[in-house]
Amino acid sequence: MAVHIRLRRIGKNPSGKPHFRVTVFDERKGRDSRFLEELGYYSPVTGEAKINKEKIEAWIKKGAQPSATIKTLLKR
Repeated sequence: MAVHIRLRRIGKNPSGKPHFRVTVFDERKGRDSRFLEELGYYSPVTGEAKINKEKIEAWIKKGAQPSATIKTLLKR
């Protein structure tokens, strides 16, 4: 199963305040498909991030591939 951990944007463009959710997606489905699990959130405007590292590690052990942005967030 091709599973990826990546960001899903939930903030509006005109407001200039983007917000993201850290989610797990099955890449065989479309870009806007339903996610498998939500693992946290990230706000680049304030720099605030709440990520459940235990769940991310569990998904990585199952074979999920984190995106480059998620890798940098985990290093912080």
